[in-house]
Amino acid sequence: MSQRYSIAEARSSLPRIVDQAEAGVEVQLTRRGKPVAAVIALRVLEHLRGERRHFRTAYREFIKQHVLAEVGLDKDFFAPSREKSAGRKVTL
Repeated sequence: MSQRYSIAEARSSLPRIVDQAEAGVEVQLTRRGKPVAAVIALRVLEHLRGERRHFRTAYREFIKQHVLAEVGLDKDFFAPSREKSAGRKVTL
């Protein structure tokens, strides 16, 4: 569920807006009826700022922790996923 407040309303409702954001409610601030900003909980911001691991890194960690046969994958499961030929000849 999302809540919307004009900036004028937000000035007088800041404690309520902060409580809602902290509780996980999406709070949008509007100017002349158009959304211009959002108030989010600090934990959500920290999650958004968190570094994401590259797929390659996550996959290597997964391989170290699990035997592929146990999860139903062959050792060369990802090998045929990319065509390595030069492709077709193009003339311009």
